[in-house]
Amino acid sequence: MPVNLEKLLTHKVAPVEQTYAPKDCILYALGLGFGQDPTDENELQFVYEKNLKALPTWPLKQGYLPYWLRDEDYGLTFSHAVHGEQTVVLHEPVATQGTVIGQERVVDVVDKGEGRGALIYSERTITDKASGRLLATLMQTTFCRADGGFGGPRERKQPTPPHAIPDRAPDMICDLPTRPEMALLYRLSGDINPLHCDPEFAQAAGFPRPILHGLATMGVAGHALLKTLCGYDPARLTAMSVRFSAPVFPGETIRAEIWRDGNVASFRARVMERDVVAINNGRAEIAG
Repeated sequence: MPVNLEKLLTHKVAPVEQTYAPKDCILYALGLGFGQDPTDENELQFVYEKNLKALPTWPLKQGYLPYWLRDEDYGLTFSHAVHGEQTVVLHEPVATQGTVIGQERVVDVVDKGEGRGALIYSERTITDKASGRLLATLMQTTFCRADGGFGGPRERKQPTPPHAIPDRAPDMICDLPTRPEMALLYRLSGDINPLHCDPEFAQAAGFPRPILHGLATMGVAGHALLKTLCGYDPARLTAMSVRFSAPVFPGETIRAEIWRDGNVASFRARVMERDVVAINNGRAEIAG
């Protein structure tokens, strides 16, 4: 069935209540490769309950209703949908436990044309259940590769140009390995898409084998920013935006190339083994 534009733009996604504990923060950090050196005190603070800290990218997995775009009424080909862009803005430091409410909605849809796919732009707010405080705002672009040509709008109402990478050599480079089983561990934090664990499903979607979650790649890039710019203080990384440009296969090494201009960091993430840019047009805000 064709894409149901009206349903996408008007349907209200049910709010998601999530109660999480320190072990959930730890599992998320382990799924990003933290703790590979269990004697590294900088990483240990994210994977050991003693003096535990939550990663600033943890809200990406909070208040999240997996695969709500799979609803047949939307008319999307879910097996060919991939993450296009992601932004997280933190309104206060992330707690290691609590109960939050996630509320998601579609804000825009772009029809790129027959054979070129469609873009679904959505926003999710994360609020504290007890106080109602806004904790984080997340914006996501989903690239529906098989769903263009349904007669929808060809441009965004308020287009946002991609963040430009500086035209100079990176100020810093940080190499971080991923582990072969990383996607299997990361999926336990909520994203159980078979694209990341089922070889047959991955091949049907056009990939030679399961790929790493895009948000896991973003989390590894966030680790690089914490390490190089924040002294592993998670409260200093207050916003982060990325554009996904190529998949990462678990076991590959991610090289973060970082440029610092005041409190703004530009970055991209390159897969060293294949010399492919997996994240481009990255932008982060650093406090202090």
